[in-house]
Formats: sequence, structure tokens, C-alpha cells
Amino acid sequence: MKRRSLGLVGILAAATLALAACGGTGGGSESGGSAPSGGDTSLSSVKSAGEIVFATEGTYKPFSYHEGGAGELTGYDVEVARAVADKLGVKAKFEETQWDSIFAGLEAKRFDAVANQVTVNPTRQEKYELSTPYTVSQGVIVTQDGTTDITSFADLKGKTTAQSLSSNWYTLAKDSGANVEAVEGWAQSVSLLKDGRVDAIVNDKLTFLDYQHTNPKSGLKIAATTKDSSESAFAFRKGSTALTDAVDSALKDLAADGTLAKLSEKYFGEDVSK
Repeated sequence: MKRRSLGLVGILAAATLALAACGGTGGGSESGGSAPSGGDTSLSSVKSAGEIVFATEGTYKPFSYHEGGAGELTGYDVEVARAVADKLGVKAKFEETQWDSIFAGLEAKRFDAVANQVTVNPTRQEKYELSTPYTVSQGVIVTQDGTTDITSFADLKGKTTAQSLSSNWYTLAKDSGANVEAVEGWAQSVSLLKDGRVDAIVNDKLTFLDYQHTNPKSGLKIAATTKDSSESAFAFRKGSTALTDAVDSALKDLAADGTLAKLSEKYFGEDVSK
């Protein structure tokens, strides 16, 4: 979950934590920055088409991926999007799009929304319509179960952590006084930690929960958590307020009836929706 890690620590580096992402098509005559003279038709267009088109990567496990590599598109974001579409009374359609071009596709009206762990931040709030967040996470320190001398970020001073040098988690670890062992990604950092070659890993909580959910006897634990959280939401073109409001209402219902909690438990082993 490299992308999420980068965004989340963005808020941590600047104000202590952050994350990022956004998208959408379909819908009506709204364009780029503001609602058209004909009014906001984002919701009516979706209703008329009988479907809401979501952009997603399809290669971003556990949020959006193909079961077994070539099976049906699934994942936490995909299932939440399908549940939202059901509440709207339409079908969910997915356009698999590379991350680098996902926002351009949204602005070109290739889809109605982006469902790909879009992090809420001031820049995105100004440029897009963002739904009520459906994922909440923090930064964490991961250690071996038996580690007792690391219980806070201050305890990283003089310790060695495994980090990707291209990730903002590297910055957080260094700012906390850690010596950093460079790695290519999460899998390599876990290997070093298990072998006792590093003392800890700094990463996104969702990354660890996903790993722990499929490796319950990993021998690893969360030793400390950042105070600040990052939130992820669906993203829509600016001016698509009717569709955004309808999705917000759907998400409120899905929270109330336990659907979001159930999907969270399925993919992460705990409720990450609030």
C-alpha cells in the first residue's frame, strides 16, 4: 500500500499525517470547475443511465484487485462502491485505470467517481467533490511481539527501521531519530524485521492490518500509533453536488446497517470505516 503510505504521512510530515487520491465520470453537463448553466445533472444522469461508473486501479490489493490475479474484480473499495450503487438503485460499473491517469479521466468525464482510496486533503477538497470518508487510518510502528522498548515514536531514536526511501514513512522514521535500512517495499521490510535485522517498521495501519489478516500468526504487533488520522473518500468532479449528496446518504445508511463494519472486518479484521 505504498500509495496510501505516502499520502498518510504527508499529513504527518506537514501537520503530522496525510494521504491522497480522487476521480469520477458520467454524469451530465458539469465540467471541470463549476456546475454548468443548465444545472447539476450528476445524479439524474446516473439514474437515467441506470449505472454509476467508478474508476479504480484493479491492482491495488486489498482495495481493488482481481481474485487470484485473473478472477472477478473485488476488494474493499469495490464492495463499498457496489453497496453504494445498490442504495442509489443503480448498477456499479468499473473502469480500470492506472493511477497516474485516473484524475485526468475523471475530468474528461470517462467516469462518475473514483473508488481507489482517495485521501481527503485541502487540495482535493478544493478541486473535487469528496464524499463522506469511508476509511480511516493512522501511521503505526510495527515490531516483533516480544519487543518491549518501543512503545512510542520517541522510542525510535537510535533504533533501526526498514523503510522505502521514496516513501514519506522514511521521513517520519528519520524525524523520530531512527536509523533507516532501505527496502523496496513492505514484504522486504517484514522479512528484515522477522530476521531481527531491524527493530521496527513505520507504515500505514491498513498495510499492517491487511498483512495480519492473512498472516494471523506473524509474530508482529502494532507498538505505537500516530495521534492524527487520514481519511479516504469517493471523489467526484467539482459541481457534482447532487451525486455526492446521494452517495453521502448511501454511506450513512451503510454505516447504520453495519455494512461498512462488515466489509471492514472481511478485509482488515477490524472496523476501519470510522
